[in-house]
Amino acid sequence: MTGSARRRTGDSRYGERVPLVAASVCPHPPLLVPEVAGSAAPELDELRAACDTSVRRLLAAEPDIVVLLGTGPVTGPISTPATGSLQPWGVDLDVPLVPGQPDRGAVLPLSLTIGAWLLARHETIAPVSAVQVAADAGPAELAALADGVDAAGDRVALLVLGDGSACRGEKAPGYDDARALPYDQRVAAALADADLDVLLDLDPVVSAELKAAGRASWQVLAGAARAAGGGWRGELLHDTAPYGVAYFVASWERV
Repeated sequence: MTGSARRRTGDSRYGERVPLVAASVCPHPPLLVPEVAGSAAPELDELRAACDTSVRRLLAAEPDIVVLLGTGPVTGPISTPATGSLQPWGVDLDVPLVPGQPDRGAVLPLSLTIGAWLLARHETIAPVSAVQVAADAGPAELAALADGVDAAGDRVALLVLGDGSACRGEKAPGYDDARALPYDQRVAAALADADLDVLLDLDPVVSAELKAAGRASWQVLAGAARAAGGGWRGELLHDTAPYGVAYFVASWERV
């Protein structure tokens, strides 16, 4: 067997199914969209650039399907066609899950609306689907969702949307909480190292008290990565809290 053939062992394109092959983690503030941010748009230029880099890496993995995952009112897949709206944030802009889809059908929550907007900034050949997870989803729901991600295709790329704590300072949406910075530092390190155990161990009660919207989505990512097997390499591309809310951007690849 040649070295090239050995590297291809375990790749679905050469016979054996490999489920999750790459993941991108991005936040979902409406201000990511320049039309929403208005004159403040340049303040998040670095965050947008980091998200673009992470999504480009995701698509470079040549997935058979891209799955968007973010917090929503309930847990489960979203039927297509689906469209999100930024009207609640003062901009008459609809964002379809797939560009060119009819402007009707299911409604995307904010997290997946921003995810669809990020994805639309890049050429995506693979089919796209979306899954939402309730903020208070328990272990059984999260495990079932992780299994569903791995069953979505032979080579799955996961775009995970989620913010960190919203309690970083007196002007933060959740006001100031001394637990917020250590919590966010722990999440940032786990995303950088692709540490599945740390993400799976995040306390849902503390996460809710700190208004960390990404907790459930990160745990689905960790569960899917564990189910996929193999090793994972992570890189943290961005870690800031400009408005008292922690924004992480990370890129994961299976190795």
